Amino acid sequence: MLIVSDIRENRPEFIAGLEKRGMADATALLDEVLALDEKRKSTQTKLDELLAESNKISKSIGLLMKEGKQDEANQAKAKTSELKSQTKELGQVLEETKQELDDKLYQIPNIPNEEVPAGNSEDDNEVLYTVDQLPELGDDALPHWELIKNYDIIDFDLGVKITGAGFPVYKGKGARLQRALVNFFLDEADHQGYDEVQPPVVINEASGRGTGQLPDKEGQMYHITDSDLYLIPTAEVPITNLYRDVIVDEKDLPIKNVGFTPCFRREAGSWGAHVRGLNRLHQFDKVEIVQVQHPDKSFDTLIEMRDHVEGLLKRLELPYRILKLCAGDLGFTSNITYDFEVYSAAQKRWLEVSSVSNFKTYQANRLKLRYRDADNNKHLLHTLNGSALALPRIIAAILENGQTPEGIKIPAALHQYAGFETIS
Repeated sequence: MLIVSDIRENRPEFIAGLEKRGMADATALLDEVLALDEKRKSTQTKLDELLAESNKISKSIGLLMKEGKQDEANQAKAKTSELKSQTKELGQVLEETKQELDDKLYQIPNIPNEEVPAGNSEDDNEVLYTVDQLPELGDDALPHWELIKNYDIIDFDLGVKITGAGFPVYKGKGARLQRALVNFFLDEADHQGYDEVQPPVVINEASGRGTGQLPDKEGQMYHITDSDLYLIPTAEVPITNLYRDVIVDEKDLPIKNVGFTPCFRREAGSWGAHVRGLNRLHQFDKVEIVQVQHPDKSFDTLIEMRDHVEGLLKRLELPYRILKLCAGDLGFTSNITYDFEVYSAAQKRWLEVSSVSNFKTYQANRLKLRYRDADNNKHLLHTLNGSALALPRIIAAILENGQTPEGIKIPAALHQYAGFETIS
């Protein structure tokens, strides 16, 4: 969530940033925010004045009674009663104004970094790196949804029987490959100094608002209505919320966490060949890295996290490319994002497997996540996260790119984790 004082001081820059995202109503929305903030401040000032006056008159009543000035004391009581009614009304107006202001602020996305390219869609994303040569398979190569049937390692029909479409059952070497990837990703994060956590996979509304999934992504989340709880769309949400309402000592920065969780997304309105098989699921597993960092160091940290994800893809021997997302494709809460995609040789298309983002103070302001410096002053922190990695499309690429007449060869980095080298 943006800070009103920042909007007031840098209004032209904020309008330009939001228009870069494609928000045609940016000027009107920011003007509404500033007007509501002025109303909030003036209402608060008037309320404080009335409360001070009421308090002063209340203190005088006792003195008037002692001095035998009954009529004046009764007049003072009547005045305090009148002021009490006025303060109650003003208090209600203040709360309604604060709520309206918050609702407006929740509608405003993060401002894109100056390095973010202009553009309206994924077609405008900037390709920073791509593998020199794409793999080519023979004419008899199969997409992963055919391979998993042939080798009986993932069963979508059983998932439909148990739950519904988009909830696959991993079996035999499919389950072992899944577990091997999770352990490999967690161990690699551990080597980079990330502390592992195992958070809840169900969150409350405050957690969803803290990281920005609510209200922006509410339609994509599974909502347990009778408990007003949500299934997590990513481990970013519960891990980052570990630090909601926390003041961190500067010497304890950075905070580095990694967590493995299942993730749940409704993906309403998704259909077609591009979402077939493992390409898009309602439930999938993912390892997430999260950092809480000093504002002066967060962009160096972003590159460090990007390099970590790139290292994983190299170890998995998968063809990949790195994109810098344009403003129109940028996530609601992100200041800058790098996407990683692996190439599916059988589908002949790129599959997104990771996003690495810096949110600057956007999430920290919602979370009230701050640090205390050496002079005991408090400042908002920067939050960052990245998928390291999401499993389904990684598995799809491993299966498709590794297929041979003898079976599916898995990357050498996974041999010790899986206990096998080939799915046959």
